[in-house]
Amino acid sequence: CFFFIFGRWLCCFGSTSGWYCNMGNLLKVLTCTDLEQEPNFFLDFENAQPTEAEREVWDQVDVVLKDAKGILDELQAYKGAGQEIREAIQNPNDEALQEQAWAAVVPLVGKLKKFYEFSQRLEAALHSLLGALTSETYDDTTQHLEREQALAKQFAEILHFTLRFDELKMTNPAIQNDFSYYRRTLSRMRINNVPAEGENEVNNELANRISLFYADATPMLKTLSDGTTKFVSENKNLPIENTTDCLSTMASVCKVMLETPEYRSRFTSEDTVSFCLRVMVGVIILYDYVHPVGAFAKSSKIDMKGCIKVLKEQPPNSVEGLLNALRYTTKHLNDESTNKTIKSMLQ
Repeated sequence: CFFFIFGRWLCCFGSTSGWYCNMGNLLKVLTCTDLEQEPNFFLDFENAQPTEAEREVWDQVDVVLKDAKGILDELQAYKGAGQEIREAIQNPNDEALQEQAWAAVVPLVGKLKKFYEFSQRLEAALHSLLGALTSETYDDTTQHLEREQALAKQFAEILHFTLRFDELKMTNPAIQNDFSYYRRTLSRMRINNVPAEGENEVNNELANRISLFYADATPMLKTLSDGTTKFVSENKNLPIENTTDCLSTMASVCKVMLETPEYRSRFTSEDTVSFCLRVMVGVIILYDYVHPVGAFAKSSKIDMKGCIKVLKEQPPNSVEGLLNALRYTTKHLNDESTNKTIKSMLQ
């Protein structure tokens, strides 16, 4: 329950007589759902700044995030070498056309390598953030997110980048076509003992890894999902609930901010709406991979019906990619235990 009185939010917890007020960047509320009553938070995704305790991890992650926009800009501008490749394939005996196609593809492969290497940096940054947000420094996830908002914001920014990257990749078939042509041509050059410019940049082992990366429909999301699972397996001293509670609480935060007009009005930019939507979907998918029974089970701490409802209330063209991410990149949606209503909501 929550009330707006005399310009202040007052939040009531359960049946207790005490009132809890927080007029800083964080607003604690209690959402009444058919799930366990869990506190949700208004996180200031627009303005949160690191405290001294957060600074070391924040600085490490900030170095990576500073490059994220440039990666998205390069991916959005990626046109491919489709024309040159077609002409080379149609005229296999025309050496000039073969050379033109190779000259067009080599610098593009350099970009694809750069995107792949950034995914590895992003996974390392995710591990740093999860290490901080799931540590035993505080008693629970509630305290972590309340006191480490700047790290929570960075976690959200990684998820936002990830889903945006994958949206762009899925609509650009030139990426896989270019890389496939590069590998085929390189293989042919080796057989014929022809020196290949560009081979030193992407050797065979690296080419295999890059090829696997782009073969996935949502490569950056798979990197984060695998990275989160790896984090849990490598930190056996931390209860898995530390990680899954962090993810479920983040999903609740975004859902509450999006469905509550008073919260939504605090955003200074409409871009924050799409930011929250992407973050909500991203943490749902990570939760679904890390939690033993996933996000769609009855025991899940994520209100899936509420999250899907929020998505469907947005303009359809702005969320279809996110709905598809839930449909096709989650792990447990098609399990027999998944509620039929949830399945039908996503059809």
